[in-house]
Amino acid sequence: MAPSPQVSTHPLLVHKLAKLRSCTTLPSEFRQLVYEISQVLFYEATRDVPLRPTRVVTPLVECEGRELAEKIGLVPVLRAGLGMANAMLDALPEASVWHIGLYRDHATLQPVTYYNKLPPKPDMSMAFVLDPMLATGGSAVEAIRLLKLAGTPQIKFIGLIAAPEGVAALQAAHPNVPIHLAAIDSHLNEIGYIIPGLGDAGDRQFGTA
Repeated sequence: MAPSPQVSTHPLLVHKLAKLRSCTTLPSEFRQLVYEISQVLFYEATRDVPLRPTRVVTPLVECEGRELAEKIGLVPVLRAGLGMANAMLDALPEASVWHIGLYRDHATLQPVTYYNKLPPKPDMSMAFVLDPMLATGGSAVEAIRLLKLAGTPQIKFIGLIAAPEGVAALQAAHPNVPIHLAAIDSHLNEIGYIIPGLGDAGDRQFGTA
């Protein structure tokens, strides 16, 4: 049985999410809000990443420290996932970034892959698939399938807003992939958009609505 999605209840994140949804929020502010919310979610999603001991030298003495024991990879789904990746790369500059380009066919609502920058064997031991909107779930399911096909040992999904239908589809296809979100909304409308949602995350980030 798939674990329940982890939905953040951090007050600052909830506050910023309301601004993100607003139709009056301009692209520049929208991008900043995506950045800030994504970074909070990244810290929460990496809470259980294992650590290993290390030694560091302070200005006074040598002491014990701890460092990440996993090689982290960020996999933004183009193009909407780019803003999320920037936030997480600033939090963890040593992470690698691999891009997957997917779009949803508006007639069938199925994902179509148009770009795949994954190497034959990724060197990351833990990958985070980044997509702001988990609507039908098709893009997330396909991106994770590609990562598994490449032999990625551990995968997590981070999104901003999800529909119950998207969560169900992702859990059914990949029950072993944890899901981290800022919100789960009511439902999908007849053309596959999340309600109440925030519209098209890519268009709103880049001013192309």
